[in-house]
Amino acid sequence: MREVAVIGAGMTKFGELWNMSLRDLFVESALGAMESAGVDTLDSIYIGNMSAGQFVGQEHLGPLMADSLGMAGVPATRVESACASGGMAIRSAFLEVASGASDFVLAAGVEKMNDGADVTGVLATASDQEEEVYYGVTFPGLYAMIARAHMEKYGTTEEDLSWVSVKAHKNGAKNPHAQFRRVMSLEDVMTSSMVAEPLRLLHCSPVTDGGAAVLLCPLDRAKEFTDKPVKILGSGAATSTLALADRADPSHLDAVELSGQRAYEMAGLKPEDIDVAEVHDCFSIAEICCYEALGFVEQGKGKDAAREGITDLGGAIPVNISGGLKSKGHPVGATGVAQAVTIVEQLRGEAGELQVEGARIGLAQNMGGSGASSTVHIFQGV
Repeated sequence: MREVAVIGAGMTKFGELWNMSLRDLFVESALGAMESAGVDTLDSIYIGNMSAGQFVGQEHLGPLMADSLGMAGVPATRVESACASGGMAIRSAFLEVASGASDFVLAAGVEKMNDGADVTGVLATASDQEEEVYYGVTFPGLYAMIARAHMEKYGTTEEDLSWVSVKAHKNGAKNPHAQFRRVMSLEDVMTSSMVAEPLRLLHCSPVTDGGAAVLLCPLDRAKEFTDKPVKILGSGAATSTLALADRADPSHLDAVELSGQRAYEMAGLKPEDIDVAEVHDCFSIAEICCYEALGFVEQGKGKDAAREGITDLGGAIPVNISGGLKSKGHPVGATGVAQAVTIVEQLRGEAGELQVEGARIGLAQNMGGSGASSTVHIFQGV
């Protein structure tokens, strides 16, 4: 396999983007990635998208997006793995370049969630229809069950969950792409409306429109297009049971652990080698569980990480410096690619106020459903 690098990255602002269509979001982010590398041709395109068919009534995204980008004729494929669609698009692009089949491959993610669809119903399609949705469970409900399981097993409290949200908003307030650029206090979080006990409104990621893209090419050609290429050291993916109740331990994200192990093995690295990470904090409990599954802290110790500053900017392992899904926003198909964009900016030293000093190795973890699918990518600045 060939070594692969990211040579360009682009991203829209995240939020309720009423004046932009699905194709507008894709084109803006894709052009940003291509223009930053000075590349005007592509060999292939992958588009991470969870559910444009239900959100905006549009399927068959490959030809639509290729044509909208002025690239009609280029093979373009939509990739779906619920909220992990963006990460899976990056993995598909990585493998195509690594195999030698193509040299310039765009991995993009896009979602338009605010155009009037029943968002709760659309997102519920990522859970088990027969075993979960039929009985009325929603994603806040599923993650509330994960939180309860973690509380019962490890003594996690609502305040522990809330410190994750406080950190997210502190970072997101400094991110120009973020949907919610305002600081939230511990009291703000703990007095917000209850959604699914013990999860409150400010423990939950928002409904978001947005797009993000990265451009990949062989590492041995990367310096032709940028002075700051970022190498993809490892890529891992895994699945678990779709239904939460079918897992041996609902408080443990086994697909995240397995995808992380596979990425670490490919990269020849360990959790302690990671300088900065973006993980899938669709709910505050998810971030806590990801700390543990990725080996940043011991199992059961994730509840202490945000409160003690371990995962803060300047901490032992800074996590979700972008503000994460909680503050930056969560346009489901675009989220995994946006995480990669953040890591690329960090490893290039281009993160401004949010820069992690001396960051050389970064990790992006993206998952779908209640943790039924997960991707992990490890990057290195070169």
